[in-house]
Amino acid sequence: MIIAMTSDATEEQIEEVCESIRRYGYTPHLIRGEERVVIGAVGQGDNKDHLQNLRSVPGVADVVPILQPYKIVSRELKQQKTIVRAGDLEIGGRQFIVMAGPCSVETREQLMETADAVKAAGAHVLRGGAYKPRTSPYDFQGLEVEGLKLLAEARERTGLKVITEVVTTEDAGIVAEYSDILQVGARNMQNFALLKRLGRCNRPVLLKRGMSSTIKELLLSAEYIASHGNDQIILCERGIRTFETATRNTLDLAAVPLLNELSHLPVVVDPSHATGRRSLVRPASKAAVAIGADGLIIEVHPRPQEAWSDGPQSLTPAGFAEIMAELQKYVALESRYLN
Repeated sequence: MIIAMTSDATEEQIEEVCESIRRYGYTPHLIRGEERVVIGAVGQGDNKDHLQNLRSVPGVADVVPILQPYKIVSRELKQQKTIVRAGDLEIGGRQFIVMAGPCSVETREQLMETADAVKAAGAHVLRGGAYKPRTSPYDFQGLEVEGLKLLAEARERTGLKVITEVVTTEDAGIVAEYSDILQVGARNMQNFALLKRLGRCNRPVLLKRGMSSTIKELLLSAEYIASHGNDQIILCERGIRTFETATRNTLDLAAVPLLNELSHLPVVVDPSHATGRRSLVRPASKAAVAIGADGLIIEVHPRPQEAWSDGPQSLTPAGFAEIMAELQKYVALESRYLN
C-alpha cells in the first residue's frame, strides 16, 4: 500500500501513520518528495483493511495499493528517480556516469596503468574484479584481498571511485571496506542470501541482470536488497542469453526504457559483456545513451591480447578515449553532461 500524505501534513502526523503501519505488521518506507510525503507499507501484515482505515487519519490524502510484486523499487511507490550516491558521485542524476577498467585485477602495473588511462579519458569509476566467479574452476579466480588493496591504492592515486564484485556473503564485509560500489554479477543475481546481506550494507549496489532472467526477476532481486534496508541500487543490463551465437550475449536495449518506466532506480548498460566484441562496444554505448541509460560500465585493458580474462571484449586505453570523446555529443543531446 501507498499512503500519500497531504502537502501540509506535520511531522507528528507522519510519525503517527508510520507507527500505525508498524502496528499492523508492515514496514514503513518514507519518501519525501518536493511537495508531499509518501509512505509505503511493505510486507506481510495482518490485514490490508487496517491500512485502508488510515484514510481517516489526519494528514492522510489517500491510500492506494501497489500492484507490482516489487514494492519498494517500483515507480508506483516513488515517481522521482533515485539518486545513488557513492561519496560525492551521483548516479541517476543529470551526469552520465562511466565506469571503466579491467575485467580482472592482474598486477599492480596493469591496474595502475589502466586507472591512469581511464581517469585521463574522463571515467568516473574504476572497475576491476578482485574476486572472479568463472565458468571453469580452472580459470583465474582473482587476487582476492590483494586485488582489493590494489584497487584502493588506485583510488588513492587517481581519485576515482571503485566498483568491484562481491561473490559470497562471507566476503561482503571486506569488499565493502575497500570499495565504493559493490557489484553483484549475473550469476549471483538470484543469490538471495547475498542480496539480503547487501541490504544490510552501507554501500551502493550495482545489480547485473542474470543471463536468463526476466525484467520482473531482476526487479524482484533488487527488492530483496531494498527490503533489507538498502535502497541505493543501480540496475545493469549486460545482455541476455538467446539463440544468437554471433555475439557473446544479446543486448536487450528495450530493457533500459522499460526499467525506467517500471522502477525509479538508475539503469546502466554493460556493452562489453552484452556483445563480447571490442568492435561493438562503441555502437552499443551510443545506443545506451540514446535510449535513456544513466551510465555505462566498460572493460578496458592496456594490452587486451595479454588479458587473463575477457581480452576480446576489452578496449585499449586509446580506444576507450576515442569512445569517451565521441559520447560527449550524444550525452549533450540528452541534455546531460559527461565530465
